[in-house]
Amino acid sequence: MENQSYPGVFLRVKAVVIDSVILILLMVGAVDLFDSISNVPDFVRITAFVFFLLYDPLFTSIFGGTIGHFLFGIRVKRANNPQKNILFTLAVVRYLIKTFLGWLSLITVSGNKKAKAIHDIVVQSVVVYNNPVGAIN
Repeated sequence: MENQSYPGVFLRVKAVVIDSVILILLMVGAVDLFDSISNVPDFVRITAFVFFLLYDPLFTSIFGGTIGHFLFGIRVKRANNPQKNILFTLAVVRYLIKTFLGWLSLITVSGNKKAKAIHDIVVQSVVVYNNPVGAIN
């Protein structure tokens, strides 16, 4: 892991922008779909809402990253074991910190050798390239 390179701020921000666009499109699509169907059960609306809220933590804990992460060849892993995804509860904490601090959470990325944001430091995660050499994006 000594020669590992880590994605910087701009690549991570690009992944967040892609995820934001995807979520907006999914939300608009869900609203349009629900509007076109009469009597959509409340549990279906609630399930869609919960999915939108938990998109980042679910994808991060299950797949190692969101769609934006996948498109740019980066993954979120455990800092002490980069072969494993972070646990769901830690992914939720990571997402909440990232959400509440916003761009401020990224101020530490360029200040440490593993390019960890504040939310990564708190939950002991690390963002790595999907391949061992490191992608150039």
